[in-house]
Amino acid sequence: MSSLLDPHARGRVILVGAGPGDPGLLTLRAVEALRQADVVVHDGLIDPRVLDFAPATAQRISVAKSRARHTLPQDAINALIIAHVKTGAIVVRLKGGDPFVFGRGGEEVEAVRAAGLPVEVIPGVSAALGCAADAMLPLTHRDWSSAVSFVAGQCKGLTEQDWSGLAGQGRTLVIYMGVACAGLIADKLMADGVAPDMPVAVLERGTLKGARALRTLLADLGGMVEREKVVSPAIIVVGEVVLLSDAENRLQALAQQAEAMS
Repeated sequence: MSSLLDPHARGRVILVGAGPGDPGLLTLRAVEALRQADVVVHDGLIDPRVLDFAPATAQRISVAKSRARHTLPQDAINALIIAHVKTGAIVVRLKGGDPFVFGRGGEEVEAVRAAGLPVEVIPGVSAALGCAADAMLPLTHRDWSSAVSFVAGQCKGLTEQDWSGLAGQGRTLVIYMGVACAGLIADKLMADGVAPDMPVAVLERGTLKGARALRTLLADLGGMVEREKVVSPAIIVVGEVVLLSDAENRLQALAQQAEAMS
C-alpha cells in the first residue's frame, strides 16, 4: 500500500504529533503532512508557528480542551474529522506531544476506520520526553532508575487509579495533567508507601518560552505548586532521577528565605 502522504491521494486523515511545543521538535514527516493539509484540526496548546507550516489556504479548526470546558466533545471531534474527509479533503489532526500518549489518538483512529476511511499516524516527541530533556532530567539511569511509567493524573477518578508499585526507589513515575490535583497525588503516593522525602519535579511549559523546572520533596508537592503558581501545561516527575536534573530546588530556597527573615 502506498503512503497516505501521496499527494495524489485525496480524502484521508493524518494524525500528527506536534511534540511538546517547540516547533523545532517536529519531525520532517510531520512538516510534510502539514504542508499538504486542506484542513488542520488542532489542539488548543499548539504553537502558532507549528500551524504556519500548513498552507495559508488551509482551514484551521481549534478543538481546544481544558479541565473546565471542551469546545467539542470527543464524539463531535470524530464526526468533524470524518465529515471533512468525506469531501475529499486531506485532514491533519494535529495533537500536542504524541497522538498515542494520552492524546486520544486511538479513539480517533477507531472512528475513522469505522467510517471506512484511510488514516495514518505520524508520531511526535511526547511531553514527557521533551520536557525532561529540556530540564536535563534523565527518566532512566543505570544507577538510579531501571523503570519508567506514565499515568494520567486528572482529579476525576484519581482515587480509582491503581499506581501501587509505579513510584519508589529505582523507578520513575511521570504524571500528565496532574497539576490541578498535585496535593491529592502526593497523598495518594504516600499512602501507597512512597517516602515523603522522595524527590519530585514539576516541568512547566517545557521547551517553550517561560519554561520552568522546579523540584521539591513529595510531601511538599501540592504546597510548591500552589506557592509557585504553576499552571498547565506541566508534568510531574517522581523519582530519584530528579536530583540529576537542572530543576531548581524550591524547598531549599524557601528554607533559606525563612532563615533570612528570622
